[in-house]
Amino acid sequence: MDQRYATSPEHVPGMDTAELRRRYLVQDLFVPGEVKAVYTHHDRIVLAGISPVGTPLELGSFPEIRSDHFFDHREAGIVNVGGTGTVSVDGTKHELTTGSCLYVGRGAQVVSFEATDIDGDQGAAAFYLISAPAHTAYPTTLVEAGEGTQRELGDPLTSNRRTLNQYIHENGVRSCQVVMGVTRLHPGSMWNTMPAHTHDRRTECYLYFDLPSDARVIHLMGEPTESRHVVVGDREAVISPSWSVHSGVGSASYSFVWAMAGENQSFDDMDGFPITDLR
Repeated sequence: MDQRYATSPEHVPGMDTAELRRRYLVQDLFVPGEVKAVYTHHDRIVLAGISPVGTPLELGSFPEIRSDHFFDHREAGIVNVGGTGTVSVDGTKHELTTGSCLYVGRGAQVVSFEATDIDGDQGAAAFYLISAPAHTAYPTTLVEAGEGTQRELGDPLTSNRRTLNQYIHENGVRSCQVVMGVTRLHPGSMWNTMPAHTHDRRTECYLYFDLPSDARVIHLMGEPTESRHVVVGDREAVISPSWSVHSGVGSASYSFVWAMAGENQSFDDMDGFPITDLR
């Protein structure tokens, strides 16, 4: 498991492009036939990509989390960004179509992943997992794509018309820490999360997907008065510490999975910064 150590705002001004990408950009999460994972010390979040091709893959434990099973002290949200597949939790199978979300609670022991429709338009299943420590257990729960709490945001005139689906949140699927959902930009819209914001009480991670191979997202990060950017491709993730803004604009429309963990689960607990205040 790759590890990303926690950083402070004071580190950012001295970082060059290569270091920014090494610390905050997560690439190559989805390797056919493998489970790839990254442990960030920001709120002790684990990001993982599971790409079962030909044979199911089981999510085992890792030395870095010091437990017999991955979910002994953790919970996770899982979103499928590929074709249809299944996630089995202690023998119970859950089918996830593209964009569907499965919450897995603390205490699960055997969790495995399988691709069931590798020849469809979305290709083989690609499961994106975000995990955080959990102090109690909530039931494993599936939410089909588009069946969460929907919020329509933005305007075509500002190129940020988007549909936000909240799946795991305080008024939806229950969890200890993890908050998770999917945002899809409408055709012709390319800006997400504007105005940019921070939330000092939570770390947030974005996974961009449905982005054409020849397109990129320019992801803004850093303190509002000391911003930087990271160029992000399809199925790549960005770690946003609690002090960092997170916003971006693409060269084409795209979707992204957003997930948070930290002090609270209030979606609107954020500190906004008008673009005129960014530097």
